Amino acid sequence: NRNDVQNIGTTTSLFRDALALRPQCHPDRPFSLYNFTKALALRYKKKSVGADIREAAQVYQELLPLCPEGTYLRSTATGADGVDYMVRRCNKPPTDASDEGIHLRRVVLELCPLGHQLHRNALNNLARAVKARFDQCGSIDDIDETIQLHREVVFLYPEEHANREGDLTNLASVLHSRFHHQGRLDDLDEAISLHEEVLRLWPVVHKSRYFSLGNLGGALITRFKKRSDIDDITRAVSLYREALTLCLPGTPHRDTTLNNLALALITRYDELDVSEDLNEAIDRYRESLQLKQLDNPERHVTLRGLSSALCSRFTQTEKNEDVEEAITLCQESLASLSSLHPGRYFSYRWLQEAYLSRYRILHNPTDLSLAIENFRLASGHPTQGFPRRIQTALNWVDGAEGYQHDSALEAYQVCLKLFESHVMMRSSIISRREAATAFRRARPLSVDAASCAVRCDNLQQAVELVEQGRGQQWSLASRLKTPVEDLESANPTLAHTYLELSKRVSNVAQSSATITDRAAADRAATEYRQLTRQWEAAVAEIPSRMNPAESRTDLIALPRIIWDEIMLPIVNVLEHVLKLKRRSRIWLCPTAAFTSIPLHAANPFLTKPDRSKEPCLEDLYICSYTPTLSALVRSRQLMKKRVPPSFVAIGQGQPGAGKGKELLAVDSELELVYKLVPATANRTSISGDAATRAGALEALQQNTWVHLACHGKQDRIQPYDSHFVMKDKHLTLLNIMEKDIPHAEFAFLSACHTAVGDEETPDEVIHLAAGLQFLGFKSVIGTLWEVDDAVAKHVVEAFYQYMFRDGVMDCTKAAWALNCATHSVKTKVPLEQRMVFVHIGV
Repeated sequence: NRNDVQNIGTTTSLFRDALALRPQCHPDRPFSLYNFTKALALRYKKKSVGADIREAAQVYQELLPLCPEGTYLRSTATGADGVDYMVRRCNKPPTDASDEGIHLRRVVLELCPLGHQLHRNALNNLARAVKARFDQCGSIDDIDETIQLHREVVFLYPEEHANREGDLTNLASVLHSRFHHQGRLDDLDEAISLHEEVLRLWPVVHKSRYFSLGNLGGALITRFKKRSDIDDITRAVSLYREALTLCLPGTPHRDTTLNNLALALITRYDELDVSEDLNEAIDRYRESLQLKQLDNPERHVTLRGLSSALCSRFTQTEKNEDVEEAITLCQESLASLSSLHPGRYFSYRWLQEAYLSRYRILHNPTDLSLAIENFRLASGHPTQGFPRRIQTALNWVDGAEGYQHDSALEAYQVCLKLFESHVMMRSSIISRREAATAFRRARPLSVDAASCAVRCDNLQQAVELVEQGRGQQWSLASRLKTPVEDLESANPTLAHTYLELSKRVSNVAQSSATITDRAAADRAATEYRQLTRQWEAAVAEIPSRMNPAESRTDLIALPRIIWDEIMLPIVNVLEHVLKLKRRSRIWLCPTAAFTSIPLHAANPFLTKPDRSKEPCLEDLYICSYTPTLSALVRSRQLMKKRVPPSFVAIGQGQPGAGKGKELLAVDSELELVYKLVPATANRTSISGDAATRAGALEALQQNTWVHLACHGKQDRIQPYDSHFVMKDKHLTLLNIMEKDIPHAEFAFLSACHTAVGDEETPDEVIHLAAGLQFLGFKSVIGTLWEVDDAVAKHVVEAFYQYMFRDGVMDCTKAAWALNCATHSVKTKVPLEQRMVFVHIGV
């Protein structure tokens, strides 16, 4: 009655006051905490106010550590009327995705440790709450935590557990969600395997079997869209047909199964163009829509599905009523959803498709404008992962370019920004490259974007776009190694924080590359993102390819084509517009396919009337390459702080069995180099059995100048495995990237294939020479193809003679010295072996 409620309210207030009179160290505080929890629980029984049970959970969190095992208070607090009652009451309210609700779930989990009968429920409830927040906000940390929680449930509870099917399904579903958000195919494959395992656990006639049929079918559709394996979509259609036989008319979930079957059919139609699939899909969508009430929370899904099918039929038949209905359905779908509902992304996408389909037929500019606006809304919707938004932005680029819409440059900018964020969220170097190669259309994106900016007469924007899309993986790694001498003098605390976070981010990124366990990899990825956010916050505080076996005729033809088609127009501008003096330094920053072309070797191979030769590019200018403009700027900045030079020559002419032929000229090359280095420098040499991976890495770290003579190999499948061949183990690009040599200056890579880029991601410029520049070497000489060690020795000798002719070790002279050396050995070294050497850096 009313008096009871008033009395318990008064009692609760009195116990709260009593607790306040007994501070943390008071011997009777545990009893006051216990009495307060009992009062809160009793008031909850009378009034059913959720705040009481949530407060009781917080109080129990403080109470239990104060109650030693074996005491009366401990047994009472953990009994059926104590913690267990509170936990069961907390499990009853609907899933709360707020920070407060998730905090409560964490408290409950802490109160139900491993071995507690409600531990599994506590894990699942926390997972549901965190997943709900992910669905609302799209934070990758939330989906990662959800997966970790569900993995823990699956691991802790054995195969014979009564809810095994549900536990496996939960894990599979969140893996599927993360695939959509991050595009990791291993997540999708694991989800399908788990769904298949669940399906095997259900008897053929079990009432819950249709759920598993639908889940597996959905995952197979997703994989089909990624890999185009017809077996996947055919199997998905069969699974949904089987599920429909288990959901007879009048039974629950028939509407959902009809929708899923329609989705499978329209997906197969898009691939095979079988009109029967399209017509059946429309019929199934309409049947599903009739079964859904107006307030059904999933009605928007069927509205969009029917819209997409009608849009496809309009493209085929050009019947205006189909596209009109498609647009109306999408608009109805949008009207039913809140501004941050994840489904809005899909409604925007299909509304865009409907408007664009109608524009293609009727050519009404308003339709094109509306399509572009929905491209913009979909690619910017924050609840979706980067892969979906990137694909939408790429489609926006294609649409704007194809129909000459003035939003093309904006579309490129959005796409590049999304792509960069997607790549940089990966924790390991290897996974970042995988993310970069997942979108084939994105490979020439920065070059196309720059071209668009040029067409818009925005040359500054063009340069910025080219730079933005190139060398993104080097860019992140280089930022983590930025020197902070100026900051240390102005704000030593911030400098220390920045350096520590940079080191931790780098360490996590490197260690995660070797993790094979899925759960451990997920934890490492989460740690990486958390550290990256802290690092970015600290930053915000700081103010501020050829084959050498080709014939001589082919080798002459290629430089001539490069001269005529590429470099001659540039030379004309340099000479006649910019008035650049001959023998000036120029830096080449090639993009896309140009990264595999020896631009420096451009040569007209023409003779003047007086029998003298027409000058080639390297007669006119001293050429260097740079992977990115920022890499060149960074190298120049690092030149401000130099230390006394030390020189090491590393040679391995006798690699182990199966690692390559013996290089007979390596030892004599090392002796030659050693003699040419100024005696004022600290000179050392490593060869033979001492030239191991560990020995070479140590030498790289201890010296500022390096000459490396050995076999080199570019790995075209995994460029981070490109390597120098040492006596024991390969010295890989990944090994080199793990080190930090802030005072490194110059490296001469007298080895094969040290400056050959990655075919999959040419704009990332992933090769051994670029790796050494990233490591800190400001000036590097590398090779584009195979080097003949006996012949190349002539280039090496001439190079160092020019380099040290005045006895000074200055790495900024390397490009000039290489230019002079290749000119001086024309009678000794064939053309292809002179063209092979390139200079990178300052």
